[in-house]
Amino acid sequence: MSEALTLRVISPKEVIFEGEADMVGLPGTQGAFTVLRNHAPLITTLEKGVITYRGSGEQGDGKQIEISGGLAAIDRNVVTVCLT
Repeated sequence: MSEALTLRVISPKEVIFEGEADMVGLPGTQGAFTVLRNHAPLITTLEKGVITYRGSGEQGDGKQIEISGGLAAIDRNVVTVCLT
């Protein structure tokens, strides 16, 4: 089985979240999208909205982080979100 996603959400001042996730939903400037394991590499801008994620193995609706915008980089099952 492939490894879980790692989600990192960082601001200029602190690490807001770092942990494993089964899925990550991001508010892209070209439209919202979902990242699952083995997603193609991507760098994109994010608009004001909500990051949604479900921790590895968790049930239910998942968790949310409100953002005002930023950048996301996806590579080798690591989703890094840099907030503005």
